[in-house]
Amino acid sequence: MSEKIAFVGVGRMGGNMARRLKDCGYAVTALYDTHAQSAATLAAEIGATHATRLADVTAAADVIFTVVTDDAAQLGIFATSGDSLLTGAKGKIFVNCATLAPATHVEVEKRAKAAGAVTLEGCMASSIPQARNGTLYLMCGGDRSTFDRVKPILEQLSTALRYIGTTGQAAQVKALVNMIMNINTAGLAEGLGLGAALGLDLAMLREVFLQTGANSQVLKTDGEDMQNRDHSCFFSAAHAAKDSTIAWNLGVQAGLNLPLATATKQQFERMTALGLGELDKSGIAEITFKGRRA
Repeated sequence: MSEKIAFVGVGRMGGNMARRLKDCGYAVTALYDTHAQSAATLAAEIGATHATRLADVTAAADVIFTVVTDDAAQLGIFATSGDSLLTGAKGKIFVNCATLAPATHVEVEKRAKAAGAVTLEGCMASSIPQARNGTLYLMCGGDRSTFDRVKPILEQLSTALRYIGTTGQAAQVKALVNMIMNINTAGLAEGLGLGAALGLDLAMLREVFLQTGANSQVLKTDGEDMQNRDHSCFFSAAHAAKDSTIAWNLGVQAGLNLPLATATKQQFERMTALGLGELDKSGIAEITFKGRRA
């Protein structure tokens, strides 16, 4: 555990990953976030430095995890000029965990290689409790040798670690995972919403769904929340809209018509437009159930 580790992006996921690696005995040396107070508070908690410059993050660590919001943020922290993680990056390893367009991962890899560094996709298909407990499902893409170098660290974060292939391929798989998850979420909201409109008992209905072909992981995580209108955020509707768009764009590029993905994307975009984007994705029930919100 000799590697020094740093994080850029210490929100719900990144912050708990940093806590986990600290608990496992790794030296978590520096934290950076555009929301400076979050980074400062966590740095004080785990004994790390609150970095105010990206270049300082790179200087403080051997392996840097990035967990940012979107493609623009990812390209921004790997900027080719100004304050950037690429400053002094020779020999460093960047593990990029955000859900991004595959092309963004490819571009970041290109920029890192030019600076003498290497990258690895570490796409996550789990939520906040799994990040804290080290039970993430991690899909990795990049050079196999880079994956093998950081595998001992990743094994402390994941109980289901999978090497997918070259850079961009893990992001493609993650896009498909989230596309199907989001479609299932929208479909579950419609099924429960129609059940409510018909006057059916929703607890009974969820139990029947659980025991039949209507069962899904989303039913287990979101069904009760949809019924009880409890949308505490584990995976926001705004992120669902973003991730659905990534998958939809891949479909367009492949020349496919994906009507379910399209409709789901539009539903989550509608949530965001209505100011509901910070609700959990289960909040799609609020624009589906009769009498909740038009």
